[in-house]
Amino acid sequence: MSDIFHAGISGARGRMGRAVSQVLDAREDVVVAARFDRGETVDLKLCDVIIDFSTPEASVALAKACAAAGGPALVVGSTGLTPEQEAEIEAAADKIAIVMSGNFSLGVNILIGLVEHAALRLDARDWDIEVLETHHRRKVDAPSGTALMLGEAAANGRGRDLKELRRAPYDGITGPRETGKIGFASLRAGGVIGDHTVMFASEDEMLTLSHSAMDRSLFAKGAVAAAAWVRNRRPGLYDMQDVLGFRQA
Repeated sequence: MSDIFHAGISGARGRMGRAVSQVLDAREDVVVAARFDRGETVDLKLCDVIIDFSTPEASVALAKACAAAGGPALVVGSTGLTPEQEAEIEAAADKIAIVMSGNFSLGVNILIGLVEHAALRLDARDWDIEVLETHHRRKVDAPSGTALMLGEAAANGRGRDLKELRRAPYDGITGPRETGKIGFASLRAGGVIGDHTVMFASEDEMLTLSHSAMDRSLFAKGAVAAAAWVRNRRPGLYDMQDVLGFRQA
């Protein structure tokens, strides 16, 4: 089996598509076999894997087409998918290997794995969990999707659903903190790309796990790492925890 693989880029003219192109073009083990956007046709046989940062509708259509053709594998980074669209991509993963994630940063996904393992080992009766995130002033949603992923990892570590453990933001007279709950705090300022911190605090000590994004190219690098990993996998729906080895693939 050759070490060189052929990759396609869906959403190639978008911001993330251009970033992925730059990362792929700098690698000697990749041939970029196709660059295309929604509405454009592509010969799927040219590619071992396609990295998709397009739109929810285009991602679903691409997943269906790849599944019908028996390949190639997919890395899906499109955001804003509805539960129904996610279910359609999951159905396509019965036929092909797909990595889908809301954040392809390698560092963030290492952080997610560490948070889940820490929550598993630190007793909820003694350790409080708080998730803090900071982003640029133009971000319109809070908490960030990544902060929620971190909260879900903490809840998973405790064997619970985040919906059960998430507490409302602190504001006014809130009363004592509820044992076992997971709190969130959001800051918006300047041009911050993204900072995320998860704090585990007991009466005696505090453990802080954090990640800071310094360049948006990190998301493209993570997506390319996922593509190199998934191109030879069996059909199934994977995420970055699989890519990084936190779960047995």
